[in-house]
Amino acid sequence: MKFDFKKNLPHFIAIAIFVAVTLIYFSPLLGDKSIKQGDVANFKGMSQEIVEYRNSNHAEPLWTNSMFGGMPAYQISVLYPHNYIKPLTFILGLGIPHPAVIIFLCFIGFYFLLNTFKIDKGLAIVIALAFGLSSYTIILIEAGHNPKGYAIAYMAPMLAGVLMTLRGRLWLGAAITAISLSLELSVNHLQITYYLAIAIGIIVIGELVKAILEKQLAYFMKAAAVLAVAAVLAVGPNLGNILLTQEYASYSTRGKSDLTDKTGNQTSGLDKDYATQWSYGIGETFTLLVPNFKGGSSSAIGTENKKALEAVDPNYRDYITQMDQYWGDQPFTSGPVYFGAIICFLFILGMLIVNDKMKWYILAAVLLSMMLSWGKNFMGMTDFFMDHIPGYNKFRAVSMILVIAQLLVPLLGAIALNEVIKTPELLKTKRKEFYIALGSTAGLCLLFYVMPTMFQDFFKANEYQDLTQQLIKANFPESDRSVFLSNLETARITIFKADAMRSFLFIASAGVLLFVFSLGKMNKNLLFLVLGLLVALDLWTVDKRYLNADSFVPKAQMDVPFEPTQADLDILKDTDPDYRVLNTTVSVFNDASTSYFHKSIGGYHGAKMKRYQELFDAHISKNNMEVLNMLNTKYFIVGAPSNPQDPNSQKTPMAQRNPNACGNAWFVKEYKVVANADAEIKSLDKFSPKQTCFIDKVFEPQLANFKPIYDSTATIKLNSYAPNELKYTSNASTEQLAVFSEIYYAKGWNAYVDDKKVEHMRANYVLRAMKVPAGKHNITFKFEPETYQKGETLAGVSSILLYLFLGFGLFLEFRKKKEEEEV
Repeated sequence: MKFDFKKNLPHFIAIAIFVAVTLIYFSPLLGDKSIKQGDVANFKGMSQEIVEYRNSNHAEPLWTNSMFGGMPAYQISVLYPHNYIKPLTFILGLGIPHPAVIIFLCFIGFYFLLNTFKIDKGLAIVIALAFGLSSYTIILIEAGHNPKGYAIAYMAPMLAGVLMTLRGRLWLGAAITAISLSLELSVNHLQITYYLAIAIGIIVIGELVKAILEKQLAYFMKAAAVLAVAAVLAVGPNLGNILLTQEYASYSTRGKSDLTDKTGNQTSGLDKDYATQWSYGIGETFTLLVPNFKGGSSSAIGTENKKALEAVDPNYRDYITQMDQYWGDQPFTSGPVYFGAIICFLFILGMLIVNDKMKWYILAAVLLSMMLSWGKNFMGMTDFFMDHIPGYNKFRAVSMILVIAQLLVPLLGAIALNEVIKTPELLKTKRKEFYIALGSTAGLCLLFYVMPTMFQDFFKANEYQDLTQQLIKANFPESDRSVFLSNLETARITIFKADAMRSFLFIASAGVLLFVFSLGKMNKNLLFLVLGLLVALDLWTVDKRYLNADSFVPKAQMDVPFEPTQADLDILKDTDPDYRVLNTTVSVFNDASTSYFHKSIGGYHGAKMKRYQELFDAHISKNNMEVLNMLNTKYFIVGAPSNPQDPNSQKTPMAQRNPNACGNAWFVKEYKVVANADAEIKSLDKFSPKQTCFIDKVFEPQLANFKPIYDSTATIKLNSYAPNELKYTSNASTEQLAVFSEIYYAKGWNAYVDDKKVEHMRANYVLRAMKVPAGKHNITFKFEPETYQKGETLAGVSSILLYLFLGFGLFLEFRKKKEEEEV
């Protein structure tokens, strides 16, 4: 079979356009610039100890003590060298700089999906650009949520592979499914993967119904079996990560608590309040059509919408400019989920003119994603899913499920426009449907513009009352208070109306183009060119509100994201190999800067250990000093006035040493066995950690017939530290019970006395304890999770099998085409 260059030329043109658009948008990356990504800076903070160990020892520590007292490194930074599928990302990305390559992969993946639907190549380019430039993807790149971006990029080819398999291209479709799913899993953003599974599940159900009606059930079952094999092969290269994540999940905040006195919002996963904290407002869903329906991002009005201030009374501008321009239901946001006004119009048009029953499955998935994104604003459905749908309660930020709509809305829009291209007279026979689509999108935007207050209130929940109270405290006269609030509303209405008119104009322009095309006054190539420019202009200009020239900084700034304060430098003079720091000048549980330099009591991660989170809630957050002492909190960083003579002067970080920190290990005089987790955490309210430790009764068998005789001359000392290995020496005249200021984790930490493996147990809710025999001994703790090595072995073998499966699928596809050409 000869390669037909002319036939494949449109694909090369598409790739060239996608490369050009990507590099133009992210052009500073081609120089000495990086994107100032907040989460990347945090990642470097939380992973610093891991990276330093990896570079020094050429191995993975798999554990870090830099955050939350200590936790597995699985969800932070672990390399899986035997996953030979992951390097495909670099090949498919054509060497485009990270993270710009995410957008390119979105373009190319969606273009591939549209080609499986036999969408016109020119149209496929236009809609692929729309998918890649959707505001959510751009915003998450700006924030540094890169794994999420890659996971979104692989959604389209994954869906394409499944549909190819179910619709006749059995082995090639299954191979593409396997590769896409394997790449999807490799970026380790299981929340996006889970949501993709929901979307594909709904569409597969639709395909099953179709197969039954068309008497093709036998082939469907065969295809389903092959897809099951493909899924198993896809999982294989990622087994190391998957198995470790699964193992850790039950110990993390995603797992069920051992505490029994929690009621109400607790599930087998995350608490409902926590999981639904970022819920999209029901009315906020209109941001899909009008980006600033709720004001855009949580930033000051004067930062992004200076034109809105022109409508404000000059006497109040200085005040209004500092007010939040976002009035939606989320605590705060980096920006809206916006698909493009034209794309929304095409989606509605598709629902009205497309005959394929698949549109109903797409609609079901889109509506489901919208309703679930409402979270706490639609608790009936949220409760059902969190209580009864397996896995759903493991994820937070439910608004993220709008990625389903992000995938499927442009897909149906492309199918609709393709029908119009194939049959230009379709819009003549479907003129009523065309006008309905225009009226329900462009007409609605015009209504928003003309009657803005009819559709929404321009204040957040309780914001009007809260601001009123603040103004009263600031001694604003009553008349000034009402004028101020009225001017704030005016500014926000101006922001809203500007985007309502903007969306109206884009949809109206697209409508005129389609109308002219339906009259035969325009050829399809000109239609694609103008429509493509409109779609790109629409999304590009919205995206530039959030990721623009100001988002780029010198690479050196991102290479070293944190500069040490004098407090950090003072603490780093301490030669003690292992101690912890509590930084009170930052948000303790939302900070990675401290972890960059020290072993921190706090940290920045969404999947910390559940028991540590509970310890924080019950004790650390309430300044229980004995708990901080048992965690060996040797230093506090506090804010001190820069001018000692002026207590109100600017605060600067200062290091304070804690003389009562318990150290790395100590022998206790007594232990008390408690009934359960509730009793154990309650026992820490008032206790002396060097006097007493509390042990759950599940470890009581280890303590059978053990009665420690306290030896005041006994010693235990940490001699060497590595994140995955700690070495101590002990000397005591009698058998002792030692407590270690290290976090207990059963799945990997092993204890050795004189190189002989011994049992150890959990004490004081989160720490380790063990019986230490009399005499002089060497004690070692090693982190040796067997799952990592098993996973790596299986990953290497599975990667080879997956490549063979891909080769088999390509071979059968090429052979089939050759046979067709010979006929």
